[in-house]
Amino acid sequence: MDPHGLRPAPEGGATGLRRLGTGWREQVPVFAAALWWGSLTTTGFIVVPILFSQLATPAVAGQTAARLFTAQTWISLGCGLLLLFASRSGRESARMDWARGALVFVVAGLLVALLGEFAVSPRIIARENLRLWHGVGSAMYVVQWVCAAVVLWKVSSSSTRA
Repeated sequence: MDPHGLRPAPEGGATGLRRLGTGWREQVPVFAAALWWGSLTTTGFIVVPILFSQLATPAVAGQTAARLFTAQTWISLGCGLLLLFASRSGRESARMDWARGALVFVVAGLLVALLGEFAVSPRIIARENLRLWHGVGSAMYVVQWVCAAVVLWKVSSSSTRA
């Protein structure tokens, strides 16, 4: 096989293009969970701190961060919905794996994302008790990050067992 994995696998092999055609439905939840957790990590723990250290004023950084967090909410919702749809398809035994834990964390993460966007964020933007609501929003973001991490852990470990 070439280093890019583009040639078909030899007879009996489980790598290459042939592997892409089989089991892709099992990989969709892993991809969605990885995108969710990775985007939360990148936005909240890398990009936003860089904004506050590099932009001219905290107000400008805050406005930019607010836009990024809104975009992150939509990414979270997309990934969460994809995970919810994935939990409803496939074998009955795969559905039981979802029922054992990942689904609870998907729903919790989505609820926290929605609450952050539509209940907490407007208060921060209005500068209403900024210290309190920024703390609440930060805590909720960390809770969502943990939920996404647990989902990624569970779907990736169940994917390797299949």
